[in-house]
Amino acid sequence: MGAEKPRIDERYACFKLRIAKSKIHRWGVYADEPIPANRKIIEYTGEMINRKETKRRAASTDLIYLFTVNSYWTKDGSVGGSGAEYVNHSCEPNVRAWICKDHILYMSMRAIRKGEELTIDYNFDKHVEKVLCACGTKGCRGTINRKD
Repeated sequence: MGAEKPRIDERYACFKLRIAKSKIHRWGVYADEPIPANRKIIEYTGEMINRKETKRRAASTDLIYLFTVNSYWTKDGSVGGSGAEYVNHSCEPNVRAWICKDHILYMSMRAIRKGEELTIDYNFDKHVEKVLCACGTKGCRGTINRKD
């Protein structure tokens, strides 16, 4: 059975978005209309899993769509994801995450042009396995891990 093309679940999106091939990594999420600064764009949805299950899933696959909500819970966007799980990392992002009562909301950091790819800084801990970055921005730090 072939893999389906990823999609945006419009129930969780506040703007017209589409998923298409990305120069950064596999698929990316693109604005299909201008998005003003400081606006909710989409909610990151997925199955809520505990630390033990997060560790198991992270070790079992190359394609991981896990977003840490707090010290105990994680959302797995590969199960019931809204499409926000396809927002790629950038060292100079245009989106930030805001966590409010176990909801992960992606907010615009600045005005985003129609056709622009949405990106977020994944901020992986500097003490976990180093993951190389392919964002290509002038300020690229070379890894999606924090350097602080």
